[in-house]
Amino acid sequence: MNVDPITFAVIKSGLDSIADDMAYTVVRIARSEIVKDVMDFSAALCAADGQMVAQAKTIAQHLGAIPEAMQAVLDKYGDDLHDGDVVIMNDPYHGGMHLPDVFMFVPLFFEGKRRAFAVVICHHTDVGGRVPGSNASDSTEIYQEGLRIPPLKLYDRGKLNETLEALIKINVRVPDRVWGDLSAQFAAAQVGKRGLIKLLQRYGADEVEAYMQELLDYAERLTKAEIRQWPKGTYRFTDHIDNDGFSDKPIPICVAITVRDDGTLLVDYTGSSPQVKGALNSTLSFTHSLTYLSVRCVLGRDVPNNVGVFRCIDVKAPEASVLNPVMPGPCAARALTGYRVFDTMLGALAQIVPDRVPAAGEGGNSVICISGLRANRKPFIIVDMICGAWGGRPDKDGLEAVTNASQNLSNMPVEVMEAEHPVRVEEYAFVPDSCGAGHWRGGIGVRRAYRILAPEALLQMRTDRVLFRPYGLAGGEAGGPSRNAMVRNGETRPLPGKITMSVEEDTVIVHDQAGGGGFGDPLTRDAALVLEDIHDGKITPSYARERHGIVLGANGLVDEAGSQSLRRAKTAAARTGAGHGA
Repeated sequence: MNVDPITFAVIKSGLDSIADDMAYTVVRIARSEIVKDVMDFSAALCAADGQMVAQAKTIAQHLGAIPEAMQAVLDKYGDDLHDGDVVIMNDPYHGGMHLPDVFMFVPLFFEGKRRAFAVVICHHTDVGGRVPGSNASDSTEIYQEGLRIPPLKLYDRGKLNETLEALIKINVRVPDRVWGDLSAQFAAAQVGKRGLIKLLQRYGADEVEAYMQELLDYAERLTKAEIRQWPKGTYRFTDHIDNDGFSDKPIPICVAITVRDDGTLLVDYTGSSPQVKGALNSTLSFTHSLTYLSVRCVLGRDVPNNVGVFRCIDVKAPEASVLNPVMPGPCAARALTGYRVFDTMLGALAQIVPDRVPAAGEGGNSVICISGLRANRKPFIIVDMICGAWGGRPDKDGLEAVTNASQNLSNMPVEVMEAEHPVRVEEYAFVPDSCGAGHWRGGIGVRRAYRILAPEALLQMRTDRVLFRPYGLAGGEAGGPSRNAMVRNGETRPLPGKITMSVEEDTVIVHDQAGGGGFGDPLTRDAALVLEDIHDGKITPSYARERHGIVLGANGLVDEAGSQSLRRAKTAAARTGAGHGA
């Protein structure tokens, strides 16, 4: 086609703005904290043939799964999609991710022809199953995890499917919140429809559709052009999940990235763990999503976020593995495995483009789910996804108390949690000395402590990075480990990383999240930055001495002579194999 660059840029920005407007609508209308405060949702636009052309600035992990979910919808309905139809699905074995993530697809028609799809995904507070929240890591088959929905029409030519509505509401513990969030998804799709129609009216439907296809080709061209500049070869990396909660056996995630001459990549996960008993199995669509996302993170900012990038990446994940499970493998806690795929991919990409990759972050958000009955017997469900620390970057320190780089989440405000639920947050703080030391240190881990105010509650924890700490890069040290504990009657009892258990009123649950890994030699860190971290309470003087070779004088300032002497001694010890801790 004859591409006008001005029109191309305007249509691209228009599609991006429409997707973002859909996302803002979800935030304004959603009922549950997990959506409106934590912001665990996504929005996108797909072309008439289902190819994703624009993404909102929402959960990055979700978006790469849309093509397979979209294909499941097209396989089911084909041409039987009409104006006013709304299709929902959540089944991991029909292109979904895990049951709480409900996809909504709305075909958008203009002048009697399907022109696009609006897609909105929300993590719902509950979709039934054996435990509140439907997100437990200790389920052992998909049937325990909640209501499975294959692609089904929630609306057929504008008419609500009351049978499906009744089926959903009777199977979930908090139907008002679930239906409220589904309604927010529906409203967001209507906003997308209105925005797209304005764009089609202004530039012409056929013209906009042609530019959509050009936008995909443009993203593919830019991606291939960058990859052609990368050093050719195969680059390997392995990281681990501590365990699945049923055994102490670590779960390896292995990747081999092959950079090919034609500007494409082969990403091979051969050697990764077989499918596990616990609910950590990542569906193939989710594995694809994290793979695409990892590569996108090291590409230039001008590359559009659409399926054109995905075309350049071939993925191989062995069947019946933790990255490509078969029925009836459970998937509820698959996000943890997705985070580790992201970490593993970045570990390999750091060998290819080392100036673009940070050390490992906290390992993904920790999920603390607390549920039960209020005094009036009405149920409550808290799904707290704690966002923590980035690893040290090639040119600056890691961030803390922010979303993992593979997501766009937010920590739930303490005030919201306490106002909505019978729980009191006793502590929300940084964990001193939890950062991985480096020339650029990792981010500090986050602590949350919850006091149970209900007569009894069910606690579900999905945490990791206790044994396999976030790795450092370029000589940086690993971040500090995560920890869990329960305090009752003045006694502190450690808890494993993955557990479902009953807890009594007045019990305090404490979670320390891992810190980010360091980047570069800790002994080369600027002494002024070390002193600043001490004054901020992020590290202690003993940490500064042990990790950075920085000694404080009696005046609380850096002892320059003592520090230089200690650093020389530590450097000499490291050269003889004793390491920085000498």
